[in-house]
Amino acid sequence: MDWDKLRIFHAVADAGSLTHAGDVLHLSQSAVSRQIRALEESLGVTLFHRHARGLILTEQGELLFEATSSMGRKLDAAAARIRDSEEDVFGELKVTTPVGFGTLWLVPRLPKLYEKYPDLKIELLLEERVLDLPMREADVAIRMKEPSQSDLIRRRLLNIRMRLYASEQYLAENGTPPSIEELGNHRLICQSPSTPQVSSGAVLTQMLLAQSLGSTLMVNNYFGVLQGVLANLGIGVLPDYLVADFEGLVRVMPEIESGDVPVFLAFPEELRQSRRVMAFRDFVLEEIQSYRKWQSESGGD
Repeated sequence: MDWDKLRIFHAVADAGSLTHAGDVLHLSQSAVSRQIRALEESLGVTLFHRHARGLILTEQGELLFEATSSMGRKLDAAAARIRDSEEDVFGELKVTTPVGFGTLWLVPRLPKLYEKYPDLKIELLLEERVLDLPMREADVAIRMKEPSQSDLIRRRLLNIRMRLYASEQYLAENGTPPSIEELGNHRLICQSPSTPQVSSGAVLTQMLLAQSLGSTLMVNNYFGVLQGVLANLGIGVLPDYLVADFEGLVRVMPEIESGDVPVFLAFPEELRQSRRVMAFRDFVLEEIQSYRKWQSESGGD
């Protein structure tokens, strides 16, 4: 099968238009059309339904597009290995993390990584959805649970817990509740239990919301919860790692906390030798080690 025709087919299927594919490939529409017709003739099938709004893959076309997509991922991985055989760390790296951890912990630390590897191009995917690493939706993942796929290299980074925090100013103005029974005199800031999040965090939030509360503020991620706490709006449910970067946070009712939430770093087996992946892994491990050192010296648990 002609590789060039497959490349053109993939571009057309991806763009859904001969014209747009031609723009990407720097070919005329007629040249792209000829190549698609030739490929269809060689296979003896119709690959696209032609409509006024564009092109839609037939069943046979979808099968071929799945194959060309797989080929593309393998070629990208091979190219990454070839580039990574050089001394320098450079090129693109897709990293996925939950919104809270990525926004509040990872991003503020990235200047150190870029300072060491200025030619690195990171695409940070912040979402709660678990992306498929073997299918190369991302190169590296930081997840709040152990990955279930067997073909991944994984490393447990640390355990975190969700706890109650407030600002010094809020507590000075409103007092510190001595027990959970007194929480009703304060505004609780948290995620809704139905919001995608670690199960132990949802369980803790559900328990707190079951109290007789006069006022609440619900936000769909921990960044929003943190901003509410820093704005002196009330007492928030937040991950414990934040106290290392936000000294103004004061823990409230230390007896109330979630269970352990394991944090894992994972990447596909095929990227074991990737210099970019190894550089990112080492950077994260160094930062985790620094956090643990701070935790030990500050007396945090």
